[in-house]
Amino acid sequence: MGEPVKPLNIGIVGAGKISGAYLSTLEHLTSVRLTAVTDLDRGRAQTIADQIGAQVSVADSIADLVARDDVDAVLNLTIPAAHADVALAALAAGKHVYGEKPLAAHREEADAVLAAARKVGLRVGCAPDTVLGTGTQTARKAVDDGLIGRPIAATAFMTTSGPEAWHPDPEFYYRPGGGPLLDMGPYYLSALVHLLGPVVKVTGASSRPRTERVIGSGPRAGHTFPVEVDTHITGVLEHAGGALSTLVMSFDVRAARLPRIEVHGTVASLSVPDPNGFDGAVEIHRGDGWETLPASAGFRGAGRGVGLAELADALTAGRPHRASAELAAHVLDIMLTLMDAAQHDRALPVTSTCERPTPVPDRPSTRE
Repeated sequence: MGEPVKPLNIGIVGAGKISGAYLSTLEHLTSVRLTAVTDLDRGRAQTIADQIGAQVSVADSIADLVARDDVDAVLNLTIPAAHADVALAALAAGKHVYGEKPLAAHREEADAVLAAARKVGLRVGCAPDTVLGTGTQTARKAVDDGLIGRPIAATAFMTTSGPEAWHPDPEFYYRPGGGPLLDMGPYYLSALVHLLGPVVKVTGASSRPRTERVIGSGPRAGHTFPVEVDTHITGVLEHAGGALSTLVMSFDVRAARLPRIEVHGTVASLSVPDPNGFDGAVEIHRGDGWETLPASAGFRGAGRGVGLAELADALTAGRPHRASAELAAHVLDIMLTLMDAAQHDRALPVTSTCERPTPVPDRPSTRE
């Protein structure tokens, strides 16, 4: 027997709300170990350190954290505007990076992160890793196994009335860099790339029915704030394999009975569960009603952070990791190109591409 594989030591940058979801997963994974944390609010970082135990240190700054010998990779949980800067600082210090979506706020920033990683030979991964769960992966296996025939089309719908009803500080959702597409699009588009491959062309339209919104909860309930971005986006995506996907992302729908994702082929249709979750029922219609497919692929019982652990395992095995920066950069480019297409009222090519990530076999953990 060989030497046991040492876990990848992880330093967290950003101790906000999303960190809790990651921590609840990471503590159960053997391929990663949390060793350090930093946040602009030192008290929040200290809370995480106290929760995990003596093995975790609180770093004074990002520079301090990325310089530590006991940090091999940085888990970047900062706000989207800071994603690229934190990633570049980590790479410059010789650390791998895994971050929350989006990879960056702009194409140029995403390209800079990819270039920096290639130059120093380090890994960069990016959420969402929900698409590695049994929901999307079981659906993908059905597509790959030919159960629906040749894929012809797909639909993807994320329709809500907006986060201001429940979020006490929702303004950032309605400023540049926000909106339903950039906020939730990465889940749906990552799933569509897993299911149907990269996108080569988009067309779309968008609107901003309301110029103001009202906060509905918390200490600022009743406060009115301006809407600075379009809040209803419709697009048609042409995949490299020829399938056409229709996408609707909206903060302007009071209620709907729309499916999350459906994929239609020459012999059957597939209903895919919410890509913002790891599991859920996958159903197929072959002509005699809907039937549920058994979970047959993907990480079972997964939670946020499984993509980071999968990166650690891929690093050990010397293979590509699945929640890759290349996929995240392509998804960002799809979204930004769709917004440009809507503004200019014409179809536009998506100039980036990526490899379709390898499928995840049915397995209970990230160990392969």
